[in-house]
Amino acid sequence: MTEAFHQACRCVEADPLARVLVLSGEGRAFQAGGDVAAMVASPEAVAAALIEHMHGAIQTLNRLRCPIIAQVQGAAAGAAIGLLMASDLVVASENARFSLAFPALGASADSSSTWGLPRMLGLRRALQFALLGEALDAQRALTWGLVSEVVPASELSTTVEQWSSKIAASSPLALGAIKKLLRSALDHPLAEHLLAEGSAFQECARTEDFKEGCEAFLAKRFPKFEGR
Repeated sequence: MTEAFHQACRCVEADPLARVLVLSGEGRAFQAGGDVAAMVASPEAVAAALIEHMHGAIQTLNRLRCPIIAQVQGAAAGAAIGLLMASDLVVASENARFSLAFPALGASADSSSTWGLPRMLGLRRALQFALLGEALDAQRALTWGLVSEVVPASELSTTVEQWSSKIAASSPLALGAIKKLLRSALDHPLAEHLLAEGSAFQECARTEDFKEGCEAFLAKRFPKFEGR
């Protein structure tokens, strides 16, 4: 499954028409973690294979220009936390529960969770979440900043569809530039980041999407962006 997931992420990266990516799980859980029974039988070999493909997928997701929405129901454990770190928006149902899970197995964490959690939650809460091993319910995850929105389970897919449609109707070039700037903001000093902002704005100003957006604004109509 991790190998197939890695390949699917590569396919999205190679698709120039991709406007938004939704990560979702089927059944009771978003993602319940790795196959513990398989790891017991051959711990190092299975762990190495899982990590190779999950880390490849995580890196691919973090390179994507298009926004990523995670649609979370039920359990989101282990490597699922890394998937949430790679997602730009996270919509969770009221029954969602979030757990790092690794310490309970006597394992360290993977899939970028220890890189992303301090950035998303702040160091203190990231340490509390990781070291105490307590699961967060949906409302606490919302308060901590792990998720963007919590909705009733019956409204989960509808909400994600609405968000996806809104993103898909926007300029992919503009959203890609904004996403890149926001995700790199904590890694650069202000002066360097201002240069990146100026460069990105100039690049957008040369596009057909920018022309269309300005003309639509002046004509008081909805723009039709084509990603050019």
